[in-house]
Amino acid sequence: MSRHAKHALFGMLLTLISLITLTVEAQPATGSEISRLQSRIEQLEAELRQTRQALEQTRQQQSVTENKLAEAEKAIADSREDRKARLAEAEQAVEQEPAEIRFGPLRVGGAMRANYAIGDYPEMDGASRAFEDGGNFNLDTFRLNLDYADGPYIGKLEYRWYNGYHFLHTGWLGYQFNDKQQLQLGVNRVPFGPKAYGVSQSWFFDQHYYLGLSDDMDLGAKYHHETGNWKWDFAYYIADEGDYTGSSEDSARFSYDVVNESGNGYEERHQFNLRGIYRFSLNNVVTDLGASLQYGELKSRGVQNDGDRYAASLHMVNKWGQLTLASQITYYRFDVDSRQPLGTDKLVQMGAYDFPSTAAAEAWVPAVSLSYYLETNQIAWLDYIIPYIEYSSVVKVEDSFNDSELATIGAAWAKDNWYIYTDLSASNGNEFIGGDTTFGDRMGANQDDDWQTRFNINFGYYF
Repeated sequence: MSRHAKHALFGMLLTLISLITLTVEAQPATGSEISRLQSRIEQLEAELRQTRQALEQTRQQQSVTENKLAEAEKAIADSREDRKARLAEAEQAVEQEPAEIRFGPLRVGGAMRANYAIGDYPEMDGASRAFEDGGNFNLDTFRLNLDYADGPYIGKLEYRWYNGYHFLHTGWLGYQFNDKQQLQLGVNRVPFGPKAYGVSQSWFFDQHYYLGLSDDMDLGAKYHHETGNWKWDFAYYIADEGDYTGSSEDSARFSYDVVNESGNGYEERHQFNLRGIYRFSLNNVVTDLGASLQYGELKSRGVQNDGDRYAASLHMVNKWGQLTLASQITYYRFDVDSRQPLGTDKLVQMGAYDFPSTAAAEAWVPAVSLSYYLETNQIAWLDYIIPYIEYSSVVKVEDSFNDSELATIGAAWAKDNWYIYTDLSASNGNEFIGGDTTFGDRMGANQDDDWQTRFNINFGYYF
């Protein structure tokens, strides 16, 4: 019976009862008639109660049905949203996670990089970086990476190939005591400065790198420990990372070291490092304030006396949301004998990337970098971009030497496995900026003191 039919029946019964009541009141009746009327009224009242009960049951059943229908609709909607969320997560994982090659606990990866450069370089036939020749594009780097993780046992290996030379970049085995303690044995990164690459975000780094004071790889042991707001690193290096395959005598290596290019010069030995970084927050600014100390020996392979070297640095990284300001001031000194092959105690022989060069034996190195991390979810072909502006200088103690400055403005662009640098750099004393001035002297005496410019794009694909 429908709701409207039950309402109509209920109304008719009420009307009938009213009429019967009026009839009884309006006409005189006998006892038997009154008895029949009372029985009929009781019968009608009983039917009315049954109708009310049936109507209430119908209402309850309808309410239950409506609730079940609502629950079913919600379950269907939730299922659709869950499927959408799972699909979105799966698509995002496919986009963000590079394909991995694994052999049990060993992961195989690597990178290929190509480079375009144009700037203040001499014109020449064939490939040239000169402005007049339209710049030069060539293969920059191929590298192979192995990462090992099996319980607390960990390790890393990286080997790099360049045009005409190749070398070991990283090679160590270690033990992960817990998430706050780690030991590395082998060729690993020296703990000096605020981060792995000093203050820099750019492809060129800052001037610390060209003095062996950032992103420096050496052979030894490093222990990392975190307690409270402090991060500590203690390290001992028996020697540098070594010389590999190239045309130079001792400079086929990744990071800058004191090199024995002549065969009777100096070699790095017995280096000690200590670094402490304290993190605190003030007015929504997260700050990592730290200090680094380094001391090492210089082993003589000629008539000169043994020497030593040391460096001390204060550094700070401030973060306001996505904005990062990194700053550093370093003092360093190489104590060398004037009877060394360079014939002076004001210079030291350095080398990397299969090219030897000289550097001032004593100087201050200020450096600063300002960068911003910007996610670009609205751009399909870009995940994020990091624009930056940087400046660093080698302020030399020797009065007859010219300082060596480097300024860079640029950005790093990331999409999936791609990482691309675009840099415009100007320098009056960096071996990789410009080509008209004397090569090998720019971090040393820098006699030309000539400002030159280079625009560079580095395309990197990582797997």
